Amino acid sequence: MKKYVLMLMLALVPTLLLAQAAGGAIKRPTKKTQTTTTTSTKKRSEIKKQTTPSRSETKKPNISSVLQTLIGNMVSVEGGTFWMGGTSEQGSDAYDDEKPTHQVTLSSFSIGKYEVTQEEWQAVMGSNPSNFKGARLPVECVSWEDCQEFIRRLNQLTGKRFRLPTEAEWEYAARGGNRSRGYKYAGSDNLSSVAWYTDNSGSATHPVGQKSPNELGLYDMSGNVWEWCQDWYGSYSSGSQTNPAGPNSGSRRVCRGGCWNSSARYCRSSRRNYYTPSYRNGSLGLRLAL
Repeated sequence: MKKYVLMLMLALVPTLLLAQAAGGAIKRPTKKTQTTTTTSTKKRSEIKKQTTPSRSETKKPNISSVLQTLIGNMVSVEGGTFWMGGTSEQGSDAYDDEKPTHQVTLSSFSIGKYEVTQEEWQAVMGSNPSNFKGARLPVECVSWEDCQEFIRRLNQLTGKRFRLPTEAEWEYAARGGNRSRGYKYAGSDNLSSVAWYTDNSGSATHPVGQKSPNELGLYDMSGNVWEWCQDWYGSYSSGSQTNPAGPNSGSRRVCRGGCWNSSARYCRSSRRNYYTPSYRNGSLGLRLAL
């Protein structure tokens, strides 16, 4: 009996050894697979970390920098006396409400070198209402009332006393102030050289400052967008005036300069336009005075 038991045990030894070997082979690949999975997860984590932008890369433009640039782009206009309205160089294009021409004397003031841009409006208001989008495009689709709120907030942020120009200040500046050479448009008798208007705009606004400036170094005072003025719209009188601010009341506010879809006649320096204070469209913007 002992002999048979011994023979059976000897027969089972190779089988047990094979089973042990097989079990070890299964465990080793399992361990390797776990290591590979851990390494892949680590790599994915590193890749995600590398491709995720940092806070500094995603932050908005510096508001302080935008406003400092706006302040730096205000141009000093020396006061003086000029003839306002449909003067001789305006010719037969002058409308009846540009007459009678009259003498106006203005104190010195400052006015924006450029129309207010969408970047500047966004920095102050936190939104951009414009139809044509672009940081350096002039802001548009803003009412006279919107402009007053923009100016109120801008003055809080800067401690300055920004405002809209009066109609007389706007025309004096467009004509080149006391450096005026008597041009029909703001800076030239050749409108295409100084303005984006219906013949060259491609039915859209353009970044400010791309055309030639006028005698004071002001850009786009003809064309691109109409620019709101502070005044109520009213009839001219023939008497001389000093620092006129327009009528005391009214139903419409003045805007000046023509726009991207205006004909040449509407882009003249003496051309007047007007809308209700709440009106907005894609051709109405602003330029600041100080």
